[in-house]
Amino acid sequence: MKFTSIFYGLFLLSVLGIYWSLANQKLRLWTLLIASLVFYASLHIQYIPLLLALTFINFRLGREIGKNTSPGKHAHDWQISNEEWQYAQADWNRRRLKLLWLGVILNVLLLLGFKYLPALLKLFFDIQIHSSNGSFKSIAPLGISFFTFECIAYLVDVYRGAPATEKFLKFATYKLFFAKLISGPITRYHNLATQFNTLELPTSDRVVEAFWLISKGAFKKCILADNLGIFVDLCFGNLQRAGSGDLWLATFAYGLQLYLDFSSYVDMARGSALLFGLVLPENFDFPYFSTSIAEFWRRWHMTLGDWLRNYLYFPLGGSRQGLTRTCWNLFIVMLVAGIWHGSAWGFVVWGVFHGLALAVHRLTDAMSDRYEHLEHFWQNPLGVVVAWLLTQLMVFTSWIWFRLPNLQDSSLVIQRLWGHSADEQFAQKVYVEALNMSQYQLTCLLVILATLMGIVYALKGKLKLDFNWPVKLVFVPICLYAVWLLAPEGVPHIYFDF
Repeated sequence: MKFTSIFYGLFLLSVLGIYWSLANQKLRLWTLLIASLVFYASLHIQYIPLLLALTFINFRLGREIGKNTSPGKHAHDWQISNEEWQYAQADWNRRRLKLLWLGVILNVLLLLGFKYLPALLKLFFDIQIHSSNGSFKSIAPLGISFFTFECIAYLVDVYRGAPATEKFLKFATYKLFFAKLISGPITRYHNLATQFNTLELPTSDRVVEAFWLISKGAFKKCILADNLGIFVDLCFGNLQRAGSGDLWLATFAYGLQLYLDFSSYVDMARGSALLFGLVLPENFDFPYFSTSIAEFWRRWHMTLGDWLRNYLYFPLGGSRQGLTRTCWNLFIVMLVAGIWHGSAWGFVVWGVFHGLALAVHRLTDAMSDRYEHLEHFWQNPLGVVVAWLLTQLMVFTSWIWFRLPNLQDSSLVIQRLWGHSADEQFAQKVYVEALNMSQYQLTCLLVILATLMGIVYALKGKLKLDFNWPVKLVFVPICLYAVWLLAPEGVPHIYFDF
């Protein structure tokens, strides 16, 4: 059941009707939980028992970590000495830390087992696990990366002092909520649990905002991202024939496709959640207008960036232990981000590339603090443009390893980015027969799309202007009709693979 299908629309409206007809909070949570299981069953029914079991295990671990029995039942016994109390406190904290590590290791091993064990067996023992379509990806439950990261975040938050939930229904509903289950955004438990306690029927403007997000997301996915993907697949699927100009166009098109595809999913997820009175965190803030790689990661996949900062970068020491250690921590964080995305070596290279870029940016910042003229350069208009160009060049070229994680393919693209002519039949097959437009026309379309994104950024990101709800209400049926009329069929979201 895809977000862009008619079946999802009927499913969503049916669940909403039941949900808001119930006044009892517990019954609403049961409705959401059952609906989430039905939604997931339409995609990967065989993994529902596993997800339920993992949800229960993390729930129990959270309760044990959060128990405040620090010197046990004798906490307020006047007969216990201060020294005994301190020993009991230290012993309890050690137990809590062991439970935390147990939970973290369990979730990490689960992720590694599903996403990387087949590749490791193939690499070291020449044992291949075949799935129904012969690929490794299909054996992993959809959304397992997001699922495990949310579990780890919950356990760490409880260990740090946040209250552990005593209600499995509420925790299971949070973990399996269908709007965010497959591809996020990564949401912390306590953020959503607070909203569960204060559910109110959405106001008319919030309902319009929800449908606007859903229709806008569907348009971005089906009309923009999927059509860009046609050219990207044609070009990267015929590497031996493509020329340097074609590869640059495909690289740029894939960067736009990836952003539009993933942000569209988040738009539809947030819109769906709003109809249930729930607000999910935003995940993108015009990342392609960042002027540094650090700013890019504050704007791109923001919930993942927040997770990496809070649960990996800061525990490693952050920027508190000198410049060298800071650069090393940044490198480790992005290496983990690369490995999290997949088992192929291309994702590792992508993570290393971003880690090095963040380290270089931190070193450049340190040099700018020492040399006043350098700091002034980065702040003047020319310096801002140069910084933006360098950042986006780095980001878009790094997507090559993301799109082609097989190093043989991605290396071939890198080698042919300059001075390589296309096969004579390539232009005919791709531009004339498949796309019905010339390379020049495609380039113009990509430039127009980027320009429109720039206008939206200037109006909404800088001037904080947005359509009012009556205008959004007008565009909702227009977007949905365009999707119904023009959308390519059967194109899954890119992040379903991760």
